[in-house]
Order: sequence, then C-alpha cells, then structure tokens
Amino acid sequence: MFVWLDRLVTLLVENVFGVSIETHLGESLHFFFFDTIKIIALLIIMIFSISFIRSFFPPEKTKKTLSRFKGIKGNFMASLLGIVTPFCSCSSVPIFIGFVEGGVPLGLTFSFLITSPIVNEAAFAILLAAFGWKIALIYVVTGVIVGVTGGLVIDWLKMEKYVEEYVYKIQAINAEPEEMIFKKRIAFAWQNTSSIIKKIWIFLLIGIGIGAAIHGWVPTDFLAKYAGPGNPFAVIIGVIAGIPLYSNALGTIPIAEALIGKGVGIGTALSFMMAVTALSLPEMILLRKVIKPKLIAAFVLITGLGIILTGYLFNLIGHFII
Repeated sequence: MFVWLDRLVTLLVENVFGVSIETHLGESLHFFFFDTIKIIALLIIMIFSISFIRSFFPPEKTKKTLSRFKGIKGNFMASLLGIVTPFCSCSSVPIFIGFVEGGVPLGLTFSFLITSPIVNEAAFAILLAAFGWKIALIYVVTGVIVGVTGGLVIDWLKMEKYVEEYVYKIQAINAEPEEMIFKKRIAFAWQNTSSIIKKIWIFLLIGIGIGAAIHGWVPTDFLAKYAGPGNPFAVIIGVIAGIPLYSNALGTIPIAEALIGKGVGIGTALSFMMAVTALSLPEMILLRKVIKPKLIAAFVLITGLGIILTGYLFNLIGHFII
C-alpha cells in the first residue's frame, strides 16, 4: 500500500541525508520519516471523516440517546461511542463526568471510559496499514469486549457510592443541539481535525522517535529474550511497564510496530499499548477528582485483567493472523 512512500523516504535518507539505510542510523531515520508521513496522512483523512459524521451527533444528543439504552445493549453502545471519539484517556474524563452528572448509568460511563482511549478510528487506520485488517479488526473487537465487560462488572458491583457526591449535584445543561448546514459541518470537521492534531502531534513524534530508536538500535535478541513469546510473563511485564507512561493510541502504535519487528510477541506489544492509553497515571490522577480510590482500584483491576487476557490471546493466535 505504501511502496511508493517507502521508495521516496529511502531516497530522502540516502540522497538528502547521505546515510545508507543499511546502517542503524539509516534504519532509524527511514522508520521515523516513513511512519510520520504515513500516520499524519491517515490521521487527517480519518479524523476529518469521523468528525464530519460526529457533527450529526453533538454531546447533548449523544447523552440523551445513550441514556435510553439499558443492560448490555447500553454498554455496547457506550463502547461503540468510545471508538468514534478520538480522545486520549485524560480528555475522555470530562465527557465521563458529563455522562455521570447527566444521569447515564455508571456501568455505561465506564464502558465508554475504557474503550475510548484504547480504540479509535485513527488507531484502526494505522493498525490496518501496519499489520493488516485481521489484527486491526481483532484489536477493535477485543477493545470493545474489554470495555463492555468492564462496564458490566462495575454495574454489577453497584459502585455508585464511590463517585464523589458533588458530581451528582452538578446541574446538567440540556441545551438543544444546533442544526448545522453542510458548510458548517465541513468547518466543524476541519476545526476538530486541526485541534486534535495540535494536541497529539508531540506524543505522536515521541512515539515514532522511540519506535525508530528501537527499530534501528535495540538488539533483536535482547527484546526477544525478555519480552518475546517464550517468556510466560511478557504480557504482564508489558502492562506494568505501560502504566507509568502517558500517551494516546496513536503515539504508541509506532512503538508497538517496532517491538513486533524485533521479535516481541504481538500480544505483548499491544497490551503495552493498551495499558499506556487506558491505565496511565495522569488519567488516575484526574479520575481521583471525581471518583473514590476503591472505584479507581476496581477500574484498574478489571481493565488491567482484560488487557492481560487480550495480550495472551493475541500471542496465542498471533502467528495465525500475521
């Protein structure tokens, strides 16, 4: 799909920078420029398209629609909503608060909170380009399953009492959504695309830079030994390593791509990516402002267990789908 880009970047590295792509530096530079151009192009296309669609579903309307669903259907709808909201975990928290104060059941809000940072349309597009449609599709399906299951467990445990009381006292603003004409929808989509790119570009470049360093310099044997499929604790190590970090799915995909290229199990790499985006410390700090420690602990335990099981599943079936 990107053969032309590969050739173009090769010419750039060798003719402009004067570095052979057979060297460690050349491999790293090729990875960095190739993934940067590819990911930004895909981001602009996907975020603009989804933002245009989202112009028909403003937050007020979405909240009203979601509150009508009960049981597992509601959790499923909340997870699907999480997919089409291209936010990092920390920017999902304010929407989570809006759902709670708007009367949406707690289990549904957690299905949204879990799925939103893990899976989104831009991450799907990049996974599709990097690993193929099978992995991209399974990644989305497992992300939704983790979100739905997590929300159902939270609802079953009846943990509403662990939400800070002031959240329930906030007066919801039931404003009527403004009807948009076509030009306004285009303007909204472009503004949203520009805003998101501005917020994530630094994380994206950091992620690509780390991926480039891993791709060009880290020995294959080292990663395969400590995080390869042969290590039964590799997935757990990947999840634990990802929690202290903070990024979004887009910034971690290049790292996952480089890790897999070096022999790390696909489940280990993707579970690391999920942990960074769904269980980051900054998100926990923000959540503490609206929910109590016991609910945060339940959220981390349920989501972490789901991510670990997903990682082992990917490692088990990875060689069948790559």
